[in-house]
Amino acid sequence: MGIFSEAITVLTSSDGVPLQLWWREEFYAISADPLCWYERRSWWESEKRVRPGEGVGVVDRQMWRLQVHREEAGQGPAEAAHESLTVDVVRYRPSERWRVIKIYDAVDELFMEEQGGA
Repeated sequence: MGIFSEAITVLTSSDGVPLQLWWREEFYAISADPLCWYERRSWWESEKRVRPGEGVGVVDRQMWRLQVHREEAGQGPAEAAHESLTVDVVRYRPSERWRVIKIYDAVDELFMEEQGGA
């Protein structure tokens, strides 16, 4: 498993659930139901005070675990499932920026190949 941070663009439903992402100049579709949770951040280390009603994105970070596959023409569900990748992404609010922060084993091998290592 690798840990890093890389900017992505995420297309969401009206409820804010990720539907598709643009990462490394490719579109990825979501293969399975995304998992969402929140992580408390040490906001007091960078902020002295948070006014009531302004805590969105300051106190908690929204995290998503996504199983994704590249969107390619002519690719059926079986091929897509075989080539699925699992990533954790964070949504920074209120700026609406997204970043991939964790990739898992299958992605690690692909990442190492793209970086020229093995």
